[in-house]
Amino acid sequence: MTTIQTDVSAEALVTAIRANMCDFFRHLSKSNPAERFENEQFTRWYRPLPHLWFNGVLSSNPPLEDADLFIVETLGYFRGKGVQAFTWWMEPHLKPAEWEPALSKHGFGFSDNTPGMAVDLYELNDALQPTEGFEICSVDDAESLHTWVDIFLNGYGLPSAWESMTFDLWLQLGLDLPIRNYLGYLNGKPVSTSTVFYGGGTFIVWRRCPPHAAKALGRRSRSNHCRMHVKWAIASGSCNLRIWASTFTKSSASGIYVRSSTFICR
Repeated sequence: MTTIQTDVSAEALVTAIRANMCDFFRHLSKSNPAERFENEQFTRWYRPLPHLWFNGVLSSNPPLEDADLFIVETLGYFRGKGVQAFTWWMEPHLKPAEWEPALSKHGFGFSDNTPGMAVDLYELNDALQPTEGFEICSVDDAESLHTWVDIFLNGYGLPSAWESMTFDLWLQLGLDLPIRNYLGYLNGKPVSTSTVFYGGGTFIVWRRCPPHAAKALGRRSRSNHCRMHVKWAIASGSCNLRIWASTFTKSSASGIYVRSSTFICR
């Protein structure tokens, strides 16, 4: 991450949320060089993991006259890979209405229910204390990554059959910056996961724990799981935070809450 986001106006924070997401998709495409496609107009990524977010396209500009050709080619590409559904995203400066006519005629549906949050790190409430016996450890090797994947899939309610594919993907995404992964332990047992991705001048935090562990942790420890990364961001000079999770809930911090737009082909 070469530029740190320092503008904390509402408009800038909304842009930072979406810019971080776009940078993650570019990083995702680079994790599979054999299938990567990128030019001035588009970035496209493919993973064998059958989830919308891990197969898709990012548009960097409004559609040109030949956009229809790329859409048709992309549909054929993903169908050839056996992909049942994928997403089509847009850079922050683009409006969904610019791409809607070109994509809708090929069966894409519009969705704006991807949640996001941005806050000024210095406005966070730091009064909450973690649950006794709760600690966080970084994922630095294959062994701890296997544990991370198991808790991650369980927490999101994803099939255990995805374990090998998810492990391979996360290993290729890397165990060091711009992405880092963490395990939360309660009394020595792994109960939760978090992932930090630096991009778009800010950083994103995913965090998740299985239902049975969420009750044991309590809200205070789950909040502390993110606060560890917040403190690291302050120490490194970053001042904005984006939190992105499958089920979105507002935290105790005041901030900007948005929903990002995408088109989905099923």
